[in-house]
Amino acid sequence: MKQELYIVGAGGFGRELYCWLKDCPEWNRDWVFRGFLDDQLSALDDFDYEAGVVGPIQGHIPQPGQVFACGIGNVVAKQKACDALLADGAKFISVVHPTAVVGAHVTLGAGAVVCPGAVLTSDITIGDMALVNLNTTIGHDVRVGKWTTLSPLSNLTGGVQLGDAVFLGASALILPGLSVGDAALVGAGAVVMRDVKPGQRVFGNPARAFS
Repeated sequence: MKQELYIVGAGGFGRELYCWLKDCPEWNRDWVFRGFLDDQLSALDDFDYEAGVVGPIQGHIPQPGQVFACGIGNVVAKQKACDALLADGAKFISVVHPTAVVGAHVTLGAGAVVCPGAVLTSDITIGDMALVNLNTTIGHDVRVGKWTTLSPLSNLTGGVQLGDAVFLGASALILPGLSVGDAALVGAGAVVMRDVKPGQRVFGNPARAFS
């Protein structure tokens, strides 16, 4: 029996995720797409999708046979939207686009999303609900914490350790063996050359902390 698939979030990344899911072999084989959940019910009024926003996230009670994919990139918004669903037993699927390269001994947590062109080499752990966006590269022995978002073209070199709920902007580069603490933010294009403390916000090349 096919599972009923819902995308949580009908914003920009939610619409992108819809496209990536359609490329997956499970589409129409294992899943039947039921639509988007979004608290802004008019989010898709100006778009043409086979199924629109079918209800709000808030108050949705997961039912047997339903599965969910997280279409929200913002870390704080992602946690806020999905925590209640998870608490009510929602099953979030892990999504790996067919064009992504996934090497040996790579572990993906529940609800993780790996987008087109990403390269995950070997001996990598990706936490629950993490997002690896377009053309990101992840080297050997990297750990990415739960809820973390890696924006397009991020580059995590060997041995990098990212905490939970970290946000990396587009084209951020983390040098080998460094760590980025929980809830830190690394700006777009930043080159991280030293460890980043939990909650710290760093920008630039070399990356420096800003309040």
